[in-house]
Amino acid sequence: MNATNMDKEELLSRITVRHLREEDLPALEWEGEYVHFRRMYADAYQRMKHGLTLMWVAELEGAGIIGQVFVQFICDRPELCNGIDRAYLYAFRVRAPYRGHGVGAFILATVEEDLRRRGFRYVTLNVARDNPRAQAFYERHGFHVVAPEPGRWQYINHLGRLVEVVEPAWRMEKSLNP
Repeated sequence: MNATNMDKEELLSRITVRHLREEDLPALEWEGEYVHFRRMYADAYQRMKHGLTLMWVAELEGAGIIGQVFVQFICDRPELCNGIDRAYLYAFRVRAPYRGHGVGAFILATVEEDLRRRGFRYVTLNVARDNPRAQAFYERHGFHVVAPEPGRWQYINHLGRLVEVVEPAWRMEKSLNP
């Protein structure tokens, strides 16, 4: 099923945004495009089992998982997430054929409503400085830049190798209070 075969309303009516299940983990690799994040996904799933993270997926009837976003509740940087009133979004992506059709907004609205119910007042994220389209998306949805971020992070890839990433970013924030 392709986004071009239906209008926005029909597309969104066929999407379910739900918490990730363990059997969904391989689908996050998107036919090998994100295989290098396999261990990171597994680690996030383990943190979810302990209540530290939530992993969300958008599933399109007949097409499978077309989007994802993870929410971290607590980390060693309280300006990002503190487990009390501030949560951090990361790994937010929508498959290319479904971008620009409201899928990202649908996922974001679902996650934000869940965070409000949990008592979170702020949501933060980092967006790569070289991704103005994503930054514009977040700004349209009420986020604003609050600080530059060096964007240095690392992970162990699917081959067991340490990968260091340097991706200068903007830290963005949104109040979840109306």
